[in-house]
Amino acid sequence: AVVSTQSTGMVAKAGGAEVLITDISEDRLAMARELGADHVHHVTSREGRRVAEDIVKEWGGYADLTIECTGVEASVHCGLWATKPGGSYVQVGYGKAEINFPIVAVGIREIDIHGIFRYANCYPEALKLVEKGAVDVKKLITHRFPLNEAMKAFEMTKSGAGVKVVIDCDK
Repeated sequence: AVVSTQSTGMVAKAGGAEVLITDISEDRLAMARELGADHVHHVTSREGRRVAEDIVKEWGGYADLTIECTGVEASVHCGLWATKPGGSYVQVGYGKAEINFPIVAVGIREIDIHGIFRYANCYPEALKLVEKGAVDVKKLITHRFPLNEAMKAFEMTKSGAGVKVVIDCDK
């Protein structure tokens, strides 16, 4: 599976998938490695098709399943072009309401596309994975802030510096 967030990658890995994580941040990729990603790819281009070609070369093939978690147009293109013909692509992330989309390539390559609204109906299974220790979500928390510093937490999240930023409301 090619995925674009650490938490989704952890779940895919718990399900037995070989996982490749893509990101523009070296820090996030380092965390992905620590969390068990089999492969990581540092994205340095906004040309999704070119990034996909690099991934396919590095990985030695196309992904059976791609889970795109950003909604960024270049990332969507990358995910679609990195998915094998006849493979599946899942759109989790949401960016702009409308983007340029390679519809002919998707049709010719017979890629199955699935949309999901922020993991709807997945919580029971996700909680089971956490409960049995298959996924350690605490490792995703990179920063904590007390409630009176909530604006700092939001600013950090907006900057992309943290993976999961927690605001402690009980302090």
